[in-house]
Amino acid sequence: MKSPIAAYRQIFVTNARLVVFSFLMALYSSFGQTYFIGVFGPQIQSEFGLSHTLWGTIYLAGTLISALLMPFTGALIDRFSLSGYALVVGVALLAACAYTAVVAGPLMLVVAIFLLRHSGQGLASHVSITSMARYFDRERGRAIAVASLGYSVGEAVLPFLAVVLIAVVGWRWTYGSAAILIGVTLIPATVWLLSNHDRFHRQYLRQLSTKDNPATANVVSWTRGQVLRDLRFYVMSPGILSSPMIVTAFFFHHLNIADAKGWSGEWITGNYVFFALAGIITVLLAGPLVDRFRAVRVIQIMLIPLVCACFILAVANHPFWVIPYMIMMGIHTGLIHTSASAMWAELYGPKHLGAIKSLYLALMVFASALGPVVMGMLIDAGLSIYWVCNFFGIFISTGALLVIVALRMRPNIRQNQTA
Repeated sequence: MKSPIAAYRQIFVTNARLVVFSFLMALYSSFGQTYFIGVFGPQIQSEFGLSHTLWGTIYLAGTLISALLMPFTGALIDRFSLSGYALVVGVALLAACAYTAVVAGPLMLVVAIFLLRHSGQGLASHVSITSMARYFDRERGRAIAVASLGYSVGEAVLPFLAVVLIAVVGWRWTYGSAAILIGVTLIPATVWLLSNHDRFHRQYLRQLSTKDNPATANVVSWTRGQVLRDLRFYVMSPGILSSPMIVTAFFFHHLNIADAKGWSGEWITGNYVFFALAGIITVLLAGPLVDRFRAVRVIQIMLIPLVCACFILAVANHPFWVIPYMIMMGIHTGLIHTSASAMWAELYGPKHLGAIKSLYLALMVFASALGPVVMGMLIDAGLSIYWVCNFFGIFISTGALLVIVALRMRPNIRQNQTA
C-alpha cells in the first residue's frame, strides 16, 4: 500500500500542470464566494444606504440569476476545449471584479453580484473540480482533494487580506486590486498550465473509448436528461443541498449570530483560521478515503459534522465554543468538497460530467442564495439563534438519512439505456 505522500505524488506525475491549474481556479473562485463578498457588506450598505433586508435581497437576486444560467454555461465545458473555456472564465472573473469596483447604484449592484457569483462561485469552481473528476480515475479523490485546498487557502487568507485592504484603500479599490491580480497571475497561468492539455485530452478520449481498458470497460455515462429521470437524484438532493444552504446562511449571518450571543464580530471572523485548517486536514485525509472506499460511501457521513456544528452553535454561550463550531464546519466542507464531485462521476460516469455537475452546481447556487434569506426570516420572526440552529440541525439530519436511502436504491434506468 502506498504511503500518503507517495499517493499524492502520483497525481502530479499524471499531470502536474492540470492539478496546479485546478488548485488556482478553486483559490480564485473566492472572489465570488460568500465568505469573501460578506466582508464588503457593511461598507456597501453604508455607501448605498441599504438595509440588511435590501442588501440580502440584492444578494439573493444576483445569485438566483447565476443559478438559472449555470446549467447552460456550465454544460459548455463538455463542448469546448478546457483551455479556451477556462480562459473565458478567467476573463469573466476579472471583468466581474472590475465592474464591482465601479458600481453606482443598487441595480448595478445586482448585476455585480450576479457576475461575481456566476464567474467565481459558479464557473471557476466548476472548471476546477470537473477537471479533476473527469481526468483522474483511480486518483480521483486525491486529485479533487488537492484542488479543493484552493478553497481552504482562500477561506483562510483572502477575507483577512480584504479587511486590511478595505481599511487602507476602501472597498472599491480592494475589488479593483482583485481584478488586477487576476489579470497578472491567473490568466497568464491558465494559458501556460493548459498549453499542452489538448494532447492529454486526446489521450483521455482514447482511454475512454477503449473497450478492453479495465478502467473504463464497466463505466457507463448517463446524459443529464437520464439523470433527471433517476429517482435517486431527487431523494438525495435535500441532504446534498442542505450543505450550501446552511453553511452559506451561517457565514452570511455570522455577525448577527455574534451580536445575539454577545460575542465580538472580530472574534468569530478571526477564528475562520480554524475552519480553514480543519478543511485542509480533512481534504487531505478524505482524498485517499474516496479512492479506497469510493465517494458514495464517504458522502454518507459528510453531513454529521454539520449537524454537530448546528447543535454546538445552538447551545453555545461562551466565546470558546466558536472554535469547535468552526472545526466542525471545516471538517464538513472538506468532506463535501472531496466526495460530492467524485460521487457524480461514480454514479453517472465521466462523459457528460460537465452537464451533470453544472445541474448540481445550479441547484447548489440556488440553495446558497436561499439559505441567508431563510435564516433572516426566521430571525425576523422572533426565533432565537437556539431555535434556528436546532431547526437547521433537524433538517440536515433528515437530509442525511435521505442520502443514505438514495444510495441504497437501484437506478431506475438500466445500464444498457446509458451510453
